[in-house]
Amino acid sequence: MREHHEDAAKEALAGAMARHLESEDRLRTATERVADARAAQLEGAGRASNGTDLLARQAYLERTENAHHASRHDLERHEVELDGRRNQLAAAARDREALERLKEQRFSDHQLEVARVEAQVLDEIAINGYRRRRAA
Repeated sequence: MREHHEDAAKEALAGAMARHLESEDRLRTATERVADARAAQLEGAGRASNGTDLLARQAYLERTENAHHASRHDLERHEVELDGRRNQLAAAARDREALERLKEQRFSDHQLEVARVEAQVLDEIAINGYRRRRAA
């Protein structure tokens, strides 16, 4: 059961890592788009343009900056999720290890009890053999 819990935590961590990488890629793409929009704005400022073109470039720049901000926020959210998943995996691993140590301790205790019972049986056999030899 605990091993399954740890495996589930590993899978959740892998999913969180994949989402984090995708979020990093989206942020990188958004950063490139903002840079392109700024370059287009500067390029447009250097030549004669009408007001509509200037407004369109400004609106595009604002949209790309908003998308960049949203991508950054998404990445931060995924980083928090990733940290949480790492902590869950560490806790699941600690629980599993504690249960394994407990299982080993119980097995060791069982082996000691079996050895004690066997020693009692062997002692009883030896005593009975001694009594028969004395009686004969």
